[in-house]
Amino acid sequence: MSTYINSFPGREIIVGQKKFLYFGGTAYFGMQTDREFQNIFIANIQKHGTNYGASRKANVQLSVYRDAETHLSKWVGSEDCTVLSSGYLAGQLICSLFSGKQYELFYTPNSHSALYQSNVKPYITYSALHIALRDHLSSNKEAIPVILLDSIDFSGYNYPQFHGLTSLPLNKCILVADDSHGIGQIGPGNSGVFQILSNFKPKELLICCSLGKALGIDAGAIFGTNKRLKQVIKTDFYAGASPPSPASMATLIESEEIYKYKKKILDYNMSLFLNQINDNKKFSFIQGFPVFGYSDPELTKFLYNNGIIVTDFNYPSEEASLKSRIVLTALHTEKDISKLTSLINSFYD
Repeated sequence: MSTYINSFPGREIIVGQKKFLYFGGTAYFGMQTDREFQNIFIANIQKHGTNYGASRKANVQLSVYRDAETHLSKWVGSEDCTVLSSGYLAGQLICSLFSGKQYELFYTPNSHSALYQSNVKPYITYSALHIALRDHLSSNKEAIPVILLDSIDFSGYNYPQFHGLTSLPLNKCILVADDSHGIGQIGPGNSGVFQILSNFKPKELLICCSLGKALGIDAGAIFGTNKRLKQVIKTDFYAGASPPSPASMATLIESEEIYKYKKKILDYNMSLFLNQINDNKKFSFIQGFPVFGYSDPELTKFLYNNGIIVTDFNYPSEEASLKSRIVLTALHTEKDISKLTSLINSFYD
């Protein structure tokens, strides 16, 4: 059942006349309501305006976009980067690059719908994908395989070890990963999975992501080689789409130290939660990632009745399975987490 509120859901939300603690969503660092971050954003709106509706291919261009792309590519460790108005747009643009007959798409289990094209389904298991990929390589010498996956798929099978990739002939494949949940939180310098996946030495590596989760920036990005990114910006897809807000790009650059500080708080909150919970085997989670999945709808009801709302909805469609998750953020206090863990412990006693 949907719950409608009138302000951004921080550590608390008000439903009707009642105040709840909120352990849901994807605002992992809580940047959207952080006063220092907001002040930087407001100053950049005053400098750069609220949005820039022209094409990035126009004859007049704002330098802040290229500044942000240079900043991001240096941080992530890629040769180049381009920013777009959303992570979904970034994923769909990459898919459009590989829609021709010279490529064959292979979707891993639990891959994100942002990477899907019509009538394409992910493989149920990596074993099935492995067999199909081997068959393709032995029978089709022309079409390059493109493997598409989510870096964080909430099953724990991808990040951090990426067990499903270890047996695949990646040197013959283009590897595409959506890192929307990872960037800012995991990997070297919290830069996501680009450097981790580079160690698998695929034929080519492309990363796409939303910057709107941990980083609190309403935009998307694509990371890859100079050659591939030049191809991206030559597409009609890219030329026809307005870019993200220039103020958000400037804010991204200027908020590096805030992100580092928020990450430390979030790490502490995760440690606190795991130390206080009696039985973490009741939850599925990835070490170092602040999302704890479970499959008991009675726990959701119990927490709600005791003043806590978590993530709980069918995703990505009404026909899909229910996603029940407890999400920790950098906004939560020790008292918040102690209340949550105390309730969970009492529920399972």
